[in-house]
Amino acid sequence: MGALSLDDRRQVFADEIAAVTQLDAPALLAALGRVPRERFLGDGPWQICNLLDRSYRTTSDADPRHLYHDVVVAIDPARELNNGQPSSLARWLAALDPAPGQRLLHVGCGTGYYTAILAEVVGPTGRVVGYEADPGLAERARANLAAWPQATAIAGDASALDGRFDAIFINAGCTYARSEWLAATDRLVLPLTIHMPSYQQGVGGMMRLDRAGARWAMKMVSQVGIYDCVNARDPAHEPILRKLLAPGTRITALDPTPHEPGPACLAHIDGFCVQ
Repeated sequence: MGALSLDDRRQVFADEIAAVTQLDAPALLAALGRVPRERFLGDGPWQICNLLDRSYRTTSDADPRHLYHDVVVAIDPARELNNGQPSSLARWLAALDPAPGQRLLHVGCGTGYYTAILAEVVGPTGRVVGYEADPGLAERARANLAAWPQATAIAGDASALDGRFDAIFINAGCTYARSEWLAATDRLVLPLTIHMPSYQQGVGGMMRLDRAGARWAMKMVSQVGIYDCVNARDPAHEPILRKLLAPGTRITALDPTPHEPGPACLAHIDGFCVQ
């Protein structure tokens, strides 16, 4: 697959993601050029997901260079559970504004690859806590993150948190933000998703929320298709959230305080009213 060393291939990969995303996030992009993705995906050959029809193809061999493209790699194809597309994850992680010394929470950390990316950014004075509801994946993530003492993975649903975080990233589709998450940070990035016919994953928008007094400023980072969150979904919310997907809808705020629905409420859910 060419004469480039694996280290050089990782740097080309980081440059590719920088070109695709046009992000002004040098520390995050540099981390993509350092963290070995193959460490988190087991031995090859690997299965690469075709995002157009959700099918998988198997790499021709076990050369890790196959992984250093903007591709989605299977963790469990039967569940459509993947190590996500690097350009998308880079945008979402950049929306956290991670920085050295920060304490970050990553809910839905899978096998830990993007947790390690965040750990590289916060550095040895920071801390990244990953939660993964699948115990087997959490165990893999914990082992994979051994080289980053500032990071750990916990088996659980992040419904009970220890302390506060500078920012929280929810990497699984929700219909609302849990009150525990809102109480634990002033900056939250999470996907609001609904389900469409013949599509196993939820689709919607990745949102950034910033505390502004009793309310939160809210904006969309990008569109998203993502695996469901285990404890922040209510099917009854989906028809309400569907309104947010209408063309031209402008989302500006979240109001978690109790109130009656009004003209400003685009999607009124008790404790999570999008405006």
